[in-house]
Amino acid sequence: MACPAVPHIIPPCSFRFRCYRHGATGGAGMRGSRVLSGGIAAAMVMTAASVVMRPVTARADTVPVMVIHGGAGVIKADMSPERRKIVLAALAHALDAGYAALKAGKPAPDAVVAAIHVLEDDPNFNAGKGAVFTHDGHNEMDAAIMDGATLRAGAIAGVQHVRNPISLARAVMDHSPHVLLIGAGAEAFARTQGIALVDTSYFWTQRRWDQLQRALKEDAAHAQHADETTDRHFGTVGAVALDKAGHLAAGTSTGGMTDKLWGRVGDSPLIGAGTYANAGCAMSGTGWGEFYIRTVAAHEICMRVTAMHDSLAHAADDVINHEIPALGGNGGAILVDSAGDTDGMYRAWVGRDGVPHAAIFQ
Repeated sequence: MACPAVPHIIPPCSFRFRCYRHGATGGAGMRGSRVLSGGIAAAMVMTAASVVMRPVTARADTVPVMVIHGGAGVIKADMSPERRKIVLAALAHALDAGYAALKAGKPAPDAVVAAIHVLEDDPNFNAGKGAVFTHDGHNEMDAAIMDGATLRAGAIAGVQHVRNPISLARAVMDHSPHVLLIGAGAEAFARTQGIALVDTSYFWTQRRWDQLQRALKEDAAHAQHADETTDRHFGTVGAVALDKAGHLAAGTSTGGMTDKLWGRVGDSPLIGAGTYANAGCAMSGTGWGEFYIRTVAAHEICMRVTAMHDSLAHAADDVINHEIPALGGNGGAILVDSAGDTDGMYRAWVGRDGVPHAAIFQ
């Protein structure tokens, strides 16, 4: 399936958009990019009027860029028009929130939190309100954020009462000496920071409960000999941003994997695996987290860009299209570099006219 065409909002020489789907042997994409297959869809929101050429050092005149994903596997071919409209509205709302922060001159981490906060409040996405259920019928959420300008990072895992996990991850980054807090300890820290805690009933949704019941039936039918359904591994929200100062940030939030067992934590809250940002690159991943952990995917891609001077497209293609599938994994990612070049799978955008647009591509 072909990638979407780039919206004609800025000159092709100053902006590049690439569409990825895992495992494809061909397909059309911008500037020769590979189209990834496997029935995976993800979301990308981007805002840009123009971009600068790539210096790794920050510039004060950078035009902001925002990219948001709603998770691989979110968009199905048989999605109803009504739900499609709801998802588009959520993307537009998240776009407005993140881009407004950037236009106001706020730093990239602020924009990342603002956008993800919106998606965490929407039950259509596997994060916050829409988090999937564990094997035991609980919701356990993870999140992470990283500031590329300072390499500061914050993450939380296995929380069950935090309404907006990305806000707690930001608090860990800003107000603790640690990077990763888990479970009850993370929630105790949340209380000291005034982070909203809610009853676990807040996270219950019929759609996610039905997904768990189907997974449990699969487990019973196939016992220990079944391959896990790929749909169980996909569903995350994330954002990467380039602010007016030329600084980057990345954030990811997730409910994890449907029917997950024994305190499983995936790549999303692990800095360098599913979330990473430095002075030249920011990435948020979505997919089968174990393989992103094993390849240290986000860090690997960003270090190829910043240390080896590889192009964003080539670095992402090598890790996402080759290294991860070679191990048996799949998924997707969104990235932005210090020049404003981006990679992703479905998108919304704000052009020179300041009018938001949103579209879904499968």
